[in-house]
Amino acid sequence: MKRSDRLISLDVLRGLTILLMILVNTPGSWAYVYSPLRHAEWHGCTPTDLVFPFFLFIVGVSAWFSVKKYATKMSKPMFFKIGKRALIIFLLGLLLNLYPYFDFSNVRVMGVLQRIAIAYAFGTIICLSFERKKILVVLGLIVLGYWGLLYFGGGTDPYSLNENIVRKFDLFVFGENHIYKGFGIPFDPEGLLSAIPSIATVIIGYLVGQSISLEAHVLLKSKKLMTYGALLTSLGFVWGFVFPINKALWTSSYVFFTAGLATLFLALLIYVIDFKGYTKWVKPFIHFGTNPLFIFVFSGLYVKTISYLIKIPTQDGEISGYKYLYSKVFVPIAGDMNGSLLFALTHIVVFWFICFLLYKNRIFIKI
Repeated sequence: MKRSDRLISLDVLRGLTILLMILVNTPGSWAYVYSPLRHAEWHGCTPTDLVFPFFLFIVGVSAWFSVKKYATKMSKPMFFKIGKRALIIFLLGLLLNLYPYFDFSNVRVMGVLQRIAIAYAFGTIICLSFERKKILVVLGLIVLGYWGLLYFGGGTDPYSLNENIVRKFDLFVFGENHIYKGFGIPFDPEGLLSAIPSIATVIIGYLVGQSISLEAHVLLKSKKLMTYGALLTSLGFVWGFVFPINKALWTSSYVFFTAGLATLFLALLIYVIDFKGYTKWVKPFIHFGTNPLFIFVFSGLYVKTISYLIKIPTQDGEISGYKYLYSKVFVPIAGDMNGSLLFALTHIVVFWFICFLLYKNRIFIKI
């Protein structure tokens, strides 16, 4: 196998995560979605609930490989570089929430990109400010402290939708008009308080990246990560019996469970791709993985544009471009449920082609 400083398996994991993100975010109709492609209603974890923590885990691994080129200690230039990048990502997320009507009186303040910005900034700064043993201590303080915060800060049912302190805190900080309402009541699954444990997800990714670099032999990298991943997944699963695995609250058990699974997937990819050299199948995923933030923003703008700005007249009145594509193109081909899935799969191909063109022309949009 040809050795390379670049970890191809990490690019592939990133691409797989982006692909799954498009699949679960772009159904033809939210009324017709297969259960594995839905989030857990509250407690629990479906394949869909792995997308976001996998991405944050990858952010942490990538942060290690990025900063080790320059320095592995915090410095003033590095601090401002991290802060600038985080601010841009946060503002992009806010812009995505504002588009297309720019209604500041009702805009949702938080979101996916906003959480990425917060978790990336604080996670990377912590990892650059302390040595490995102290980072582990900080990690422990975050996950245990968050557990205590939810347990003692909630009501009689502290992990419920209505009584959790995460909801109370976000309502106090942002107000009802600026919080996600997809749960039937104002509650933001990417809120400010629940961003704290997401920092731990980035930290775990960073430590995994460091472990990969410290081990020279590719097979041993894979074996070590398998061990770490199994331990983390088991710890999260067992912890879940007293502190439920819950994406919306980003519980500490969810942190370990999902970071463990991400580590296992990365270990498997390192074994298959970087050790065994089975690379013929990886190109489409690398195409997705080389412009991840761009394709996330682009896909979000695209969906909002054809949903809100494009209206198509029909016999029953005007409908959105999004609904027209689904009901008039995909439903006649495959029916309601499979048509919804085919709609998402088609968009994966379309977005892949855009990523392919960018990759082919060596255009990498980085922040």
